[in-house]
Amino acid sequence: MLFKELLTDELNRQREEFRQFARSQAGDLEFYADELERFGAIDYAEIRRKLGEQYDCGALPSEELARARNFALGFDERWANHEEARRWAFAVLENRTTFAADGSQLFAEREVSLPVAAVQIGWFENPHNAAAGYEKNAKFFVLSPAELLSLDEPVIPETRVGQRRFEEEIAKAKEFLQRKAGWRERGERMPLAFYDGTLLLSIALPKTLLQTALIAQLVELARLSRDTRVPLIGYVDRSYARDLMAMLDAFAGRRGGTIKTLDDVSVLHAGGLRNWGDRTPFCYARRHGLEAFIDPRTNESLAGFVYLQTTSDNPPARLDIPSWIYEDGLLDEVVDTVRAECVIGLGYPYALETADQTAVITLRDREVFLQALQGFAKENNLNLRVSRKAASKGRRR
Repeated sequence: MLFKELLTDELNRQREEFRQFARSQAGDLEFYADELERFGAIDYAEIRRKLGEQYDCGALPSEELARARNFALGFDERWANHEEARRWAFAVLENRTTFAADGSQLFAEREVSLPVAAVQIGWFENPHNAAAGYEKNAKFFVLSPAELLSLDEPVIPETRVGQRRFEEEIAKAKEFLQRKAGWRERGERMPLAFYDGTLLLSIALPKTLLQTALIAQLVELARLSRDTRVPLIGYVDRSYARDLMAMLDAFAGRRGGTIKTLDDVSVLHAGGLRNWGDRTPFCYARRHGLEAFIDPRTNESLAGFVYLQTTSDNPPARLDIPSWIYEDGLLDEVVDTVRAECVIGLGYPYALETADQTAVITLRDREVFLQALQGFAKENNLNLRVSRKAASKGRRR
């Protein structure tokens, strides 16, 4: 248990360090917010000239920057109450299929004598059509000792569990993209798939084989969205990326690394993105470490991003978006669909929220899993033991 008096004493002991950090952060925030406002007023041709050939400058704004104010594109819809907002959202979503998949995992290495794990993937596909009905379902996978321990390179088994969860989430998203290919020809409204997390994963060198494989799958997902012409976004509710800050540093010629006390969403929340529904211009990803995402046909990144204000008071969310969506003129429709999902979900996409609820493995589920594992081991004469600590926790909770 946590002793509140000990916590209070420790926080008071470090009071001045917290104050010093807050002062430093406030100064950095004011600096970058002013820099972003000035940057937004610079002629786009000049920005393109200075950043166009820099492939580690964090980000390259699209031509949308020319119609932005303070690096923000306003959302014109206004409502008197949430009922009006929901009517707008229902009109945007009507007869439009949205999809989301999410995963949950458990690893029982310390509770049992054999390494064993499980992954559950939940998904939610909603055509927003009363006659068609939605699909909410899950799939469960058990990872055996052989699967956890039989990799070509040394990998912590728990990391292998996360990899399997990642692979299955990607697989469900791919299924949807392939199934919805040809939506224009069928006369359907534009569908949208939500991926829970960033599409633009960058890892410092040297990369392991596992990390390289994870990045390759995200690249393949972005390519599949492009090839099927089915929109997909990677939704990051709280991003810690510093791509826009790196862009400002690169444009100004500042070297030595981006300040670590801040991130893009903090700067945007203090600056241009003040109203619900506002977003930044689309930017191509130019972060160092994203070389795998460069499309050799265009010499530009397969994906970029916008930041979108989805609540009235919290920092904006980040949407990682395949570049073809902007280039094909679908970006506004995609972002409106995200806005509508966030109206229904009260600040978070309803499709992702439902997929998460479907996939989650609770503490009670963990106990059920261990009990089932014990029964399975007994039936099959397996030498499997559950630790006394795990059994004690199960009785007490």
